[in-house]
Amino acid sequence: MATNTNVRTVHRWTSIIFTLTVVVCFVAVAMNPPGWVFYVPLPPLFLLLGTGLYLFASTYLGGRPRRS
Repeated sequence: MATNTNVRTVHRWTSIIFTLTVVVCFVAVAMNPPGWVFYVPLPPLFLLLGTGLYLFASTYLGGRPRRS
């Protein structure tokens, strides 16, 4: 059960980082940035994809939830 908690925490923090990088990209558009700036949000996005799919699948494959 600790694995789900850790993955959920990583997913939440990564979503904050992803949101900030997207905001930075929108601000950078006004300054005519180099092309590589638009690839900055991709690593957090791929991490969000992995953790999100894990959390989605764990609800169906994890069995019955237990109360603490």
